[in-house]
Amino acid sequence: MTIAHLLEDFEINLMDPSRVRLMDEDTLEEYRLTAFEQGYSAGWDDAVSARSEEQGQLNATLARNLEDLSFTYHEALSQMTQSLEPMFKSLIGTVLPQTMDRSYTHHIVEQLKSMAREQVAQPALLIVPSGVSATLKPILSEEFSFPVQLVEESSLPAGQACLRVGTAERDVDCSALLSSISDAMDSFLHQAKEVS
Repeated sequence: MTIAHLLEDFEINLMDPSRVRLMDEDTLEEYRLTAFEQGYSAGWDDAVSARSEEQGQLNATLARNLEDLSFTYHEALSQMTQSLEPMFKSLIGTVLPQTMDRSYTHHIVEQLKSMAREQVAQPALLIVPSGVSATLKPILSEEFSFPVQLVEESSLPAGQACLRVGTAERDVDCSALLSSISDAMDSFLHQAKEVS
């Protein structure tokens, strides 16, 4: 006796009438179109998904590069500012005061000329800090044909002067300008250090 009846039969009989099902041309074409549409749709979805993923990666890479570039710019600006700080301090502490001292008399002469044009034939009074009149007297006598009364005031700080021609009066304050420039530079350096 054989055990064939216990084992499953894997042999397929294609010609068995219960297995064979014939399709007409319309049904077969409809089946093909449905299969094509499903394949096309799946391919389209895969392409859109791949494109979205690629776009996301490009955006992430661009964002990282911009962040690196921004960091590099701020880092470079900070380093440049810190390296220039001694030069700025030297400029404000040494060069600008010397320049103001040299231009002090020139500035006073220009202001007096301007006021004299506006107030013709009026008496002129110039009040300056102590120790400045010796430098100013030769310049005033050379520049002006009318007399300028020069008065030294010990309470007047260096870099300042008071000009009066007739009823007009002007104050010259080079030290306030220097202080303003120094404050602006300190503020800039402080802000540059805060950013870094």
